[in-house]
Amino acid sequence: MPFPSTRLRRLRRTESLRGLIRETELSPAHLIQPLFVVAGENVREPVDSMPGIERFSISELVAEATEIAASGVNAVLLFGVPAAKDESGSGAYDEEGVVQMAVRALKEAHPDLTVITDVCLCEYTSHGHCGFVREGEVDNDITVELLAKTAISHAEAGADAVAPSDMMDGRVGTIRHQLDEEGHPGVPIVAYSAKYASAFYGPFRDAAGSTPEFGDRRGYQMDPANAEEAVREAELDLEEGADVVMVKPATPYLDVVRRVKAATGAPVAAYHVSGEYSMLKAAADRGWVDERAAALEALTSIRRAGADAIVTYYAKEAAAWLS
Repeated sequence: MPFPSTRLRRLRRTESLRGLIRETELSPAHLIQPLFVVAGENVREPVDSMPGIERFSISELVAEATEIAASGVNAVLLFGVPAAKDESGSGAYDEEGVVQMAVRALKEAHPDLTVITDVCLCEYTSHGHCGFVREGEVDNDITVELLAKTAISHAEAGADAVAPSDMMDGRVGTIRHQLDEEGHPGVPIVAYSAKYASAFYGPFRDAAGSTPEFGDRRGYQMDPANAEEAVREAELDLEEGADVVMVKPATPYLDVVRRVKAATGAPVAAYHVSGEYSMLKAAADRGWVDERAAALEALTSIRRAGADAIVTYYAKEAAAWLS
């Protein structure tokens, strides 16, 4: 029936009525907190470009995980910042590497916390690229083998899931095969399937020390102008054995999140990246936006677009707001 019989505002009058018909749920269970781990003891290093975010030594990381778990957030995504780097990123697959030791400590202290590990070489290479460089270019196939070694070392340390973020062709299939061969068939792969060559990663590169020394990553990360290609990437990763596909960044690519979810029906994660986080923090610091309202609106929009899980630096903070 047309107006005045139909009045959609009737169900917006009170919070209780709005809650009854709310289409999209956002809860701490949907959030994943990224964490940076460094070598050393009793280290908490603020990341200047990411207010509220720190790099932790292992003991401090375990303490931070206690707070994260208490907030209701059940999963973390772990990034390593090694003490030394080399051309082949050997610290990434060192059994006594900073991530491998951190995983053991986290799982011992918090066995119910889901520990996901980033599988990439950019934090570990002296040149800052995501793979092995030969004659000025990242060699896809050599890199894939090193990524598989990294994933195996994480699984053997006790990681609950591995998340290759490199955007090399064929890495999901190789990692899946190696995990199965090495006795880890139950470890899922959270594939960064549509990772764009984005301008929103700057603060992360400060935190991880992973800015490329030469060139850029547009030769392997996706062109921001492409959306159908993201669907192809996700479908290929699923064929190769991915359990979850990810879109990164999140809010500038909500259309891609929707397309990937609709096309695949698979579990979809979205990464609310460092630049998205830092922009909200900067605007809130200047009094230009209500931080809590703006952050929760952004995270809700990502869920509304179709993301089942959201990786966000706001995870612990947002969980407190939602409780």
